[in-house]
Parts: sequence; structure tokens; C-alpha cells
Amino acid sequence: MVSLIESILFVASKPLTIQKIAKALGADNSKVEEVLLILEQKYTDTSGIHISRVGDSVQMVTNPDNTDVVEKFVKNEVQGELTKAQLETLTVVAYRGPITRPELEEIRGVNCAVILRNLMIRGLVDEHETKDSVLPVYELSMDALRFLGVRDVIELPDYQSFQQHESLDQEQHD
Repeated sequence: MVSLIESILFVASKPLTIQKIAKALGADNSKVEEVLLILEQKYTDTSGIHISRVGDSVQMVTNPDNTDVVEKFVKNEVQGELTKAQLETLTVVAYRGPITRPELEEIRGVNCAVILRNLMIRGLVDEHETKDSVLPVYELSMDALRFLGVRDVIELPDYQSFQQHESLDQEQHD
């Protein structure tokens, strides 16, 4: 259960309630609380990761002592032109969105957490909660659509053929 909750917290980009985690795992709130205590002990002051709790919400965050370095890294990552990896991620989000991070990573074959965060900071991708999933979904923002000169993703070139591409559908269902 420790590994499961740790993974959920890692992929969630927003704080999650104890109840939401428990529901996703089919577990009791008390069991989730026990595991969170284990994770809080695992991620001590010497770790780069911490478990942050506010009320009934919990989130995996970076160590506050590392704020200056993290902010410098993020600033460098979001300035300038989009990288090839960012463009690829943006394209997948545009043509396959709304999409969860694990679905996106399955298509791209690499971790997309930092790239998604950078695209959100730039205002190109929006993150939304869904009732059906613990994980948020990502889709193109209105600013990105406006920048591309379209009102809706269906106006993107070859949108229908990419939206219904057999190999991508098969990948996501295997």
C-alpha cells in the first residue's frame, strides 16, 4: 500500500484528499493515514521530497530548503522557445486530449511531469479534475488555441485521423 499511495501522490499535480486516495485504492481512510505517516517519516528533512498536509489534503512537494535551486531550474526551463520534447508533448495533448499523464507517458515513452508543468506555466496546457479518475486530465488551453489560430482542437490539421489512429487506441487499451 505504501508504494501505491506514493505513486498516486507522485503523479498527482494537486493536493488530494485522504478520501479521494482511499476511494481510488478501495481502502479505509485510517489505512491511508497510516501509510501517510510512513511516507512522512521516509521523506525527512534530508530528502528532496516532502509530504505536505493541509487539513485533509496531502501532496508530494519539494523540500522547502531547496526553493532557490528549484525556482532557478523552473525559470530556466520555461524561458525561450519550446524544446522538441515540449512540442511533442503539446502535440499529443492537442490531438489526444483530454489525456491523463500516464496515458501521455505511455504514448511518448518518457516521464512528462516537468514538461507538463512547464507547458501549464506557459499557459499552453490546462489541467482539469474529472469525476471518473483520481488523476487530472490535460488539454490545450484557450491561449494555445488562439496562438494556433483555431477556436477548437477539431480545427487542427488532420485532427480526426490522429484522434482515431488505431495504433494509439491499441496502445492505450493494452
